[in-house]
Amino acid sequence: MSRDALLSDAVEHFAKNGIGDASLRGIATAIGTSHRMLIYHFGSREGLLAEVVRTVEQQQRDLLADVLAQELPIEEQADLFWRRVTEATLVYGPLFFELSAHAMQDRPHTAALKADLIDVWLPPVIELCIRAGIPPEEAPAYARLGLAASRGLLFDLLLTGDRHAVDEASALLNRLFSLPAR
Repeated sequence: MSRDALLSDAVEHFAKNGIGDASLRGIATAIGTSHRMLIYHFGSREGLLAEVVRTVEQQQRDLLADVLAQELPIEEQADLFWRRVTEATLVYGPLFFELSAHAMQDRPHTAALKADLIDVWLPPVIELCIRAGIPPEEAPAYARLGLAASRGLLFDLLLTGDRHAVDEASALLNRLFSLPAR
């Protein structure tokens, strides 16, 4: 099995089961390979987890890039991105938040993730804010607020399952961002 196939299977396994304290042997068995193959391709359990982290985060950034590349009004782009990210969150959200907690605890497999959770996201969200009419000098604060609020809403969705209420709150956030800057 190729490295990419193993990584894809590992991402799907962790999305369904979480990471927990699974050993490399247990992970290998669950995805239909040997622990030696995982060691060969990823070096260790932490190496595998680091690649899973990178993959999940890249999938989310790819969603945003795809939406921004479409020739749609900004409001439609925001709505489309929200719909796509909430669908992805229903599958990968628990894994994302579990790995985020690992990053907060400075676990070795999340060294690259820690910066990527915020820093990598800010430039495209700042660009989106500026395109929405927010003054460039205020866009970084708006971007940080939007990122934090959106993640909070995704957390709410995973905990409550109340898609309608979370979608309404997201729409309100978008309306707040479209108010004239003061």
